[in-house]
Amino acid sequence: MATPEEAHDSPPEAETISVLEHNDELDDEPPPPKIRETPEDIKQEAIVNTLAFHPNEDILAAGDIDGDIYLYSYSCTEGENKELWSSGHHLKSCRKVAFSSDGEKLFSVSKDKAVHIMDVEAGKLVTRIPKAHSTPINALLLVDENVIATGDDEGTLKVWDMRKGTSFMSLKHHEDYISDIAVDQAKKTLLTSSGDGTMGVFSIKRRRFELLSEFQNGDLTSVSIMKRGRKVVCGSSEGTIYIFNWNGFGATSDRFAVQAVSIDSIVPITDSLLCAASMDGVIRAISILPNRVVGSVGQHAGEPIEEIACSRDTRFVASCAHDQLIKFWDISSLPKTSINDYRRRKKKDGRLKALSSKAFGGGGDFFSGLLDTNEKTDKTEEDSDEENDSDEEDDSDSGSD
Repeated sequence: MATPEEAHDSPPEAETISVLEHNDELDDEPPPPKIRETPEDIKQEAIVNTLAFHPNEDILAAGDIDGDIYLYSYSCTEGENKELWSSGHHLKSCRKVAFSSDGEKLFSVSKDKAVHIMDVEAGKLVTRIPKAHSTPINALLLVDENVIATGDDEGTLKVWDMRKGTSFMSLKHHEDYISDIAVDQAKKTLLTSSGDGTMGVFSIKRRRFELLSEFQNGDLTSVSIMKRGRKVVCGSSEGTIYIFNWNGFGATSDRFAVQAVSIDSIVPITDSLLCAASMDGVIRAISILPNRVVGSVGQHAGEPIEEIACSRDTRFVASCAHDQLIKFWDISSLPKTSINDYRRRKKKDGRLKALSSKAFGGGGDFFSGLLDTNEKTDKTEEDSDEENDSDEEDDSDSGSD
């Protein structure tokens, strides 16, 4: 007969069964979702020409060479990237997409010479301007909620009042395609980069052409306004960045040779830092005044990059290339990059410094040939640093009026 103490104790076999049942329940629970540093790559069926981030939500638009437009929601949670809708309204290659400032409309231009406006939520075409240009359209800029600018393959710039669906400016002063368009903060002056090697200046307020810059080597592929509106930066097919003073558009104030086959797309990250994408597949972070290649943000190994775009929170850069992939790169630390620190830590072998965990760097074979062209003797580099610092001081004093 068992004592009261023995009767009170539970059998060890029962405890073991209970533990096993609890472990089985834990095994049945799905593992927690994996959180990545960046969203996963998005594989496309065709080469993507253009990308645009939504101004308010984690949404990305992409246009490809078949004329299709895709809208994706993106997330750092693995498996959470989703296609929201796709549109095949363009008859030929989609060259550029851009969201309205409120994110409710998506504008696009195409080789089919048309301008389209999509309803972002519904994924439906709401406005179409067929034969907006007489030749394929290559560039698009939203000036404000009612005005857009477009540039075509033969160098014609048009400015449109979308309330009427008609253009109130149509000017041809470039001899080759318009690659990119920028506008000043006051929305009064348009700047164009062109395949003829010039930058164009146009007044929206006066509705007229102002001037062309001097011819530069190669095509000018992109244009951005930096340094609080005091500098204009153009990328080129020769791998050189050209810098103009505001109101000194006729001739460059500086130029910066980058070891790149070309600079096909640039996007400002801060007032002094930009990302530049190249035909060699590398996305470089570049400082403007002082002029420095800071390092590599990421790459499509050996594949020409068509375009890069920056997210609204400056956390990601997205890129599209001939590998038919849309990739995301973490640039959250880039605005805090100290150029002085970079100089001291510069790699002795001249290889690009990796600025994100996904960027090739260190001993990577891919970068073995990508040396910084600005690497010089220590003395020459110090002299250059002093000169660039002096330029930056001069820059900070200029434009005070």
